[in-house]
Amino acid sequence: MTVYDVTMPIHAGMAVYKNKEELKPKIEMVRTIDQGSNESRIILYSHSGTHVDAPYHMLKDGYKLEDIPVKKLYGKCRVLDMTYVEDCIKEEDLRKFVVERGDFVFFKTKNSLEDGFNFEFVYLSAEAAQYLVDKGVEVVGLDALSIERNSPEHLTHQVLMNHDVLIVEGLRLKEVPEGKYMAVIAPLPIVGGDGSPARVLLIENEE
Repeated sequence: MTVYDVTMPIHAGMAVYKNKEELKPKIEMVRTIDQGSNESRIILYSHSGTHVDAPYHMLKDGYKLEDIPVKKLYGKCRVLDMTYVEDCIKEEDLRKFVVERGDFVFFKTKNSLEDGFNFEFVYLSAEAAQYLVDKGVEVVGLDALSIERNSPEHLTHQVLMNHDVLIVEGLRLKEVPEGKYMAVIAPLPIVGGDGSPARVLLIENEE
């Protein structure tokens, strides 16, 4: 059985959205082994690295992290290779794939080949998001720190969240072949939270 960890490592110099300094993690040692144990304090932006967006992130009445249904954190996942896409994933890019109701869909793009933040990252169009909604997809994941780019109205987020599709951003899929997997998505159940870094694993589907 092959298990892929598709999580961005968290560290002080990690890539953050638009390279904003205020979004970078701050990690401080507060106790050392000489004092009995190594312990640290972490200040972490709720949408750092690989993370889950709770609907409350964009919807005033959306549910929060602690209310995310468990069925959206473990399930059948399809990784779709979109590394040929230069700008945005469109509906026409999706039509050649078989996507079934209840699927998790993760998009592998050229974003996974870069370590830093690229202002021209590949994103998902609102039309493609609607196509996935119509197919009954449960979870959508992308290897960028946001699922959309330069969209003041956050249309892609709105389309997905208004139809109860969970969004995972910041995936690292460089080493993952296109195919079927079981996905484990583990955000922190922060009470009242709008988003949380998450450990995400893909387990090779042997069916």
